[in-house]
Amino acid sequence: MTTNEDRVQPNETTVPLLHCVSPEETLAFWRALGFEVTYEQTKPYVYLAFQWSGFALHYDRAPSGLDPSAENTGGCLVMVDAVAAYHAAFTEAMRRAYGKVLVKGLPRMTRYRAGASRFSVVDPSGNTIIFIQRDEPVDVEYGGSKELQGLARVLDNARVLREFKMDDRQAFRALNSGLRRHGDDAPAVEQGLALAGLIELSLSLDEPERVPDWGSRLQKLPLTAQERERVRGAVADPTVLGPWLPDAN
Repeated sequence: MTTNEDRVQPNETTVPLLHCVSPEETLAFWRALGFEVTYEQTKPYVYLAFQWSGFALHYDRAPSGLDPSAENTGGCLVMVDAVAAYHAAFTEAMRRAYGKVLVKGLPRMTRYRAGASRFSVVDPSGNTIIFIQRDEPVDVEYGGSKELQGLARVLDNARVLREFKMDDRQAFRALNSGLRRHGDDAPAVEQGLALAGLIELSLSLDEPERVPDWGSRLQKLPLTAQERERVRGAVADPTVLGPWLPDAN
């Protein structure tokens, strides 16, 4: 007679094992985000385990000389039904613990735009934990959808670079060059979306020098009330648009 113990059961659990450069910083960060520490050992070797909702993250000692700032340590994917609630929970936790959302350096969390299907948390050791919606499209057209033209295609390309490739620098370059090439012929709302993206990205990349110029151009665009809300909704934090596109409410 064959029992369950005699055969493989399709109920496995995979737990990511990540490198840890600083146990103290790793413990402090995940505790700040509301994770439970289920195992904590720093001597004679490092092993840390965290639990949040239905998933776990485990850490062991990083190789000697590993540089967290290179952000090539490792990482994992966390597949979820809907990513917005996760980003909202971590945003609230960060604001409570740090007084702000950490968006630069290490650790940090990437922006979340309404309707996006993923975001990332980068821990103090440079590991990237990517939260992905299960029904995210399988085929992503890097370089922008071929069904779009002009600035619309540039905007789609920048979205892919930011949300899927996590490359703010390339997204910035794409929007900047695309606005120069196609801006004059594009609808006002597309120009507004590009300018809003450039404002947000320049602040994220610590290059705010051109923000006033882009803001002035944004302010002069003949946008309808609906288009203004669309532009505001295209950035994670609408307050970065400041006096150029104030909240109508």
